[in-house]
Amino acid sequence: QVQLVESGGGVVQPGGSLRLSCVASGMMFSVESMGWYRQAPGNQRELVASITNIGRADYADSVKGRFTISKGSAKDTVQLQMNNLKPEDTAIYYCKVVRRTVSSTIDHWGQGTQVTVSS
Repeated sequence: QVQLVESGGGVVQPGGSLRLSCVASGMMFSVESMGWYRQAPGNQRELVASITNIGRADYADSVKGRFTISKGSAKDTVQLQMNNLKPEDTAIYYCKVVRRTVSSTIDHWGQGTQVTVSS
């Protein structure tokens, strides 16, 4: 199994910044990508940003230019730097790891961390 622990969420004013971190442990082999998703009340969970095992990053259009995903200096960590936060960024943010198997992939999810952007 894979265990994911997220941290860094909180309450921030519009225009502010937060940095989310995700530390993975357990069966962290054959990892294809790590990423961040979010889910606001009444909405489906959506991709925010992901980074592959070779460092390719993808972003949702709504966060391009404001958020940056990176692998942490410690092994099996991923971070999300969020700048110029907007009220519509309010959501629970989840860390996700995708592992490759012989015939498919397996998704592992963290418990989530709340981000609230409000004045």
